Amino acid sequence: MTDLLCVLPEFPVSRYANLVPALEKHNLTVSDLLTLDVADIGKRTGLPLLDIKRLRNAILDALHRDLGVTPDAQKAGPDPRNPLPADPTPRTAQGPSLAYPLRHTHASLASQWQTITTLDPVLDKALGGGVPVGYVTEVTGESGAGKTQLLLSLLLSVQLPPPYGLGRPALYISTEAALSTRRLSQILESNPLLRQCTEGGAVPSLDGVISTVTPDLESQDHILHFQVPVEVERRNVGLVVLDSVAANYRAEFERRSGSSGGSNMAARSADLVRLGMLLRDLAGRHHLAVVVANQVADRIGGIKSPTGSAVAPQVPLGGHVQGPLPSQESPLASRSRPLAPSASQVVVEPPSSSIAGLIPSSSISTAPEPPRDSDGPPPPPWQPAPEFTTTPVLLLDHQQRWFTGWGDDPAPGSGTPFAVTPKVPSLGLVWATQVAMRIVLLKYPVYRHGTNRRANSSTTMQSWRRWVKVVFAPHVAPTGPGIQGSVEFEIWAGGLKGLMEDRRREKT
Repeated sequence: MTDLLCVLPEFPVSRYANLVPALEKHNLTVSDLLTLDVADIGKRTGLPLLDIKRLRNAILDALHRDLGVTPDAQKAGPDPRNPLPADPTPRTAQGPSLAYPLRHTHASLASQWQTITTLDPVLDKALGGGVPVGYVTEVTGESGAGKTQLLLSLLLSVQLPPPYGLGRPALYISTEAALSTRRLSQILESNPLLRQCTEGGAVPSLDGVISTVTPDLESQDHILHFQVPVEVERRNVGLVVLDSVAANYRAEFERRSGSSGGSNMAARSADLVRLGMLLRDLAGRHHLAVVVANQVADRIGGIKSPTGSAVAPQVPLGGHVQGPLPSQESPLASRSRPLAPSASQVVVEPPSSSIAGLIPSSSISTAPEPPRDSDGPPPPPWQPAPEFTTTPVLLLDHQQRWFTGWGDDPAPGSGTPFAVTPKVPSLGLVWATQVAMRIVLLKYPVYRHGTNRRANSSTTMQSWRRWVKVVFAPHVAPTGPGIQGSVEFEIWAGGLKGLMEDRRREKT
């Protein structure tokens, strides 16, 4: 085994000396031996299946004894590398207790769980308590949806003592514009939770926010790899904000795109994976929260009608959608439809000119005419056979609506009081796999009836409505399709404020 002695240094390898060389030759690890099928391992190595099963069972028993999850661990006595606690857990009615307790139990993990408040109890409840500590959280949405307002609120709330925050400073890394200290001061003065004094007499301030600007990808990599870890350890930073993660990548890699577009995207994907590993390691090692803002782009193809043709978004009037409703098919799923019939399958109508008689009949493929009476009506014109397609459930184009935040409404317009414009977060699936939680901020205009003399229109935009939506997260269930389960909020002087049910009815 390539890593057997690293995982189990005390394992008796000499008993299985006839098996280990063949396993090492094929680079099989302990994980491979425990997860792969025995028949597949035997086919690759040529070893007897019974011997592979005996080795697997021996490794499982050794792992159980090492972790203390079997009753045999009580008979084995204390391990010099992990001695028994002074008061072992007594035997319970459900079965024998563990002589060697697990490294992490439910109680210990629950005690370590911390979140950072958004300064609003309604939004905190929607996010499962707030922004989780120890994970990478992404906040995405259109321009003006409230991403920066949420990030600025977190920069101040992390300085609050538990359970609201961590009582630690924040680090803000901007790739587009400098930190808005004026807006921070406004939130600090207007929000009552920030104005009240803590037990030690200290309140959040602008001094607890460290900011820097990274105008290009080279400086961003240098700051994240070298300067950020030093500042985190020196100042005991509890929150790292990257606003936004897509700006430099889109500028650098789209600028270099051309004939080598494939290799360019491959290099970008590799850089995104390295960035995700760096941020996750930073969050886990220093027990801090990492929040990144991401941009969005219009989904190519727009909304599809039930016939598969594109439908332009309708203007919402009075909270209702006008025009045909889109289908529940993914906007990009048209690529999975069956191909058009080949030339041999196309029915060609005979030419109507006088030269039709000069062409042999065998060279023209005509559709057979159904028998009809001479006095009956003429047959209907030829119609192509309807297409019978199945839902491409395994294609990325079909599944992406459930991890992007847009397009998951089975019938947009039925539960949504406006037409949905499909969007997709930037950086694609590669970046989506690097974050633990994705929060989408939605915004839609509210129109009112009236007469606009300048534009000669009967409708004018009155205001914006905004929703916060959890797409996926490890600690809270995602919201429903469309805006079902989402929380409507508004932006005020003190940050973000979630609207209660009665306020939502008033706005509707």
